[in-house]
This record gives sequence, C-alpha cells and structure tokens, in this order.
Amino acid sequence: MKKSDFHYDLPPALIAQAPLAERSSSRLLVVPPATDADAPDRGFDDRVFRDLPDLLQPGDLLVFNDTRVIPARLFGQKTTGGRVEILIERLLGGFEVRAQLGVSKSPKAGARIVLDAGGEAEVLGRDGEFYRLRFDIAESIEKYLLHAGRLPLPPYIQREAGTEDDTRYQTVFAREVGAVAAPTAGLHFDEALLDALKARGVDFGHVTLHVGAGTFQPVRADELDQHVMHSEWLNVGASLIEQIQRTRAAGGRVIAVGTTVVRALESAMRRNDAGDAELQPYAGETRLFILPGYRIRSVDALITNFHLPESTLLMLVSAFAGKARVFAAYDHAIAQRYRFFSYGDAMLLFPSAHVPAMREGGA
Repeated sequence: MKKSDFHYDLPPALIAQAPLAERSSSRLLVVPPATDADAPDRGFDDRVFRDLPDLLQPGDLLVFNDTRVIPARLFGQKTTGGRVEILIERLLGGFEVRAQLGVSKSPKAGARIVLDAGGEAEVLGRDGEFYRLRFDIAESIEKYLLHAGRLPLPPYIQREAGTEDDTRYQTVFAREVGAVAAPTAGLHFDEALLDALKARGVDFGHVTLHVGAGTFQPVRADELDQHVMHSEWLNVGASLIEQIQRTRAAGGRVIAVGTTVVRALESAMRRNDAGDAELQPYAGETRLFILPGYRIRSVDALITNFHLPESTLLMLVSAFAGKARVFAAYDHAIAQRYRFFSYGDAMLLFPSAHVPAMREGGA
C-alpha cells in the first residue's frame, strides 16, 4: 500500500481558516455503512452538527479526548546570534521539554537561547528532528507558557493565532494539559449540545491522548510499511472500560469523538488469558499506525473532521469505514463545499461490512 493511494485534490478555498460563530453550527456529513460494495457513493445525509442528538440513541456512549492544548510556541535568540522559534512537542517533567526548533543553523548541546518573554533555554541534545531543552525560568513551564507562549495553529491556517483561538482551538471539556494540537472533532461540541445529548440519554466517557506536533508531519515514505509513526502519550482508565462494557452489554453503541480516541482505545487492546483481545487499562506511549487491513474493534461509530490528503488520519478513517466509501464521501463533501481540516466540518461514520479484517488491535 502506498501513500499516493490516499491522495485527493482539495480546492484551497475549502480549507477553513477560522471557526464559525457557533461551534455546533458546523455541517455534519452522515456516512452510514454501504449496502452495496459496488456503490460506495450512496446514502450520504447532509446535516448540521447540532442534529447529533437525533442521530444517536439512548444508551449510546460518546468517548471524548479531554487533552488540553498548551500555548506551545515561543520565540528567542541564540546567544551566538540568530532568531529561534520553539514549538514544544511535549512536556517532559520538571523544566525539560522536547521541541522542534525553527533556526537557520542547528544548535549543538550546550547552546543557550535567550527567550523573548524572559529566561533562557539550554539545548541538552537532539533526538531525531526534535531537541531536548531545559528551561531556566522562575516559575513552572505550565505557568510560564500561559503568559509567554502562543497557540500553535496548524500550518495550513494562513494567519497568526488571535485571542479568539485561545478559546475556540480548545474543546469545552479540555482538562488534561499536554497537547500541542487540538482533537478537532471535539471542537464542534458546545454546552447546549452536550445538554441536549444528556437529555437524549447519551452517556459520556473520556480518554486522554496528548496530540503531538507529529500529527502535522507528512508521511515521507511512499511505501507505507516503511513509515515510522510518531509517538504520543495516552491514558485509558479502568472507569472508561467499565462504561464501555456496560454500554455494550445494554445494547448501546460506543462512538469515538475523533481519531485520537480510536488510536487510544486500540492501543489499549490486550490479549486476555483466553487469547482474545479486549480493552484493558493502559497509560503510556503509542506508535500505533492504523491503515486499511487493520481491524478496529473498540468503537461502533466515529465522529471526525476531514483530514489532509496522504495523512495517517485519513488512512485510519479508511481502515474504519472502507477506503472507497471514505473517498466517495470526500468527493461528496468537496462537491457540496464542506469546510475542511481543523476548523472545518465533520463526518459521522459507521464501519463498512466490506472492510477486510487482516490484522487485529494492539499497541
């Protein structure tokens, strides 16, 4: 399977550059399972996101990613001269971080960066395309970033982050600090919609997966079996697994809000004593790469935004609903002028009966 198998042409005008006035006023493309493998372009339903309660059933479980985006973009200058842009990829504890550096000449270990907002950062070393930095500041990194950092909008948004983005590029249920990019499927939910879903009898659960800067990195190898997936930290707790078990036992559906939830739950799949794969509590790293041929068993439906061509997220969605079905939905969305990517519109996807099951879940 090749990266080029997941290419599609998107008019640049359809890339959303700003959020809508209301979160839940985004459009929602409902993609039910294909009833005929030879007709993947049938059955689409154009809705508005606030219609979601009408599309779900009492007893369904929505699983959200509760990660919180940090203002991870900083600027400074090397003591030897030269401007530096710092994009923190992960907080490592204490005063250390892993980060990408935008700099004309790569700094060596021991180099120091004078930060525009005060304090300094020392380069401790390099790990591939990332650098390990230690901050010399008078407060915790989390507090420092609140006043010194800027929100790192995705590279396809052609503007600087504004004050509105501080709120709108954050889900209303965000609580666990650590992401450098938003789990964007969750951006469509506002308090009124959450209340309507509760009134409908829909239950809520949460995972944490801290989305890293690697989510924006292109797949460089055309042969996908040569691609090395970026690592992200996640936590799937025992209470959520109990919720999922109760939901399934009662006949409800488990619906992932975003590809990060799917990746977290599939990473928590483990073999039990009988040799069957089941969800188990898990906190740690994942490099799980999901593409067609992988069998996703942790969720029954998926709410997701529209993803970049040739991206690992598009490959995951294709694994869930079938590549032909997903690409037919994308063709429909482009023809109907849906808005794409982080601030864009969304899809409600169901698994296809025609998706092959060659591989099974696991970290």
